[in-house]
Amino acid sequence: MIVETAIMSVEPGREEEFLAALEQAKKVLAEAPGWQDVGVHRGIERPSAFLVEITWATLEDHTEGFRGSDLFDRWRALIGPFFAEPPQVEHWTPM
Repeated sequence: MIVETAIMSVEPGREEEFLAALEQAKKVLAEAPGWQDVGVHRGIERPSAFLVEITWATLEDHTEGFRGSDLFDRWRALIGPFFAEPPQVEHWTPM
């Protein structure tokens, strides 16, 4: 199991639209092989920033399977228009 984190900076004033689109995007994500869970956290100091944590069975399920599929295109089409800058994505091994 690995955890992907993505810090998503949303254009100020569009946070509620983003959250609504993210609910739809979660349904797309749930179709991906190897996907296990997703959690969303909103910034306190920066309320236009969101930390999205996605659990995958393997790193390849994210980097090759999901990213190389039409599911990624659908995911990004839903939430991408709200980004103020590209997301900061990292992968983690739970300890």
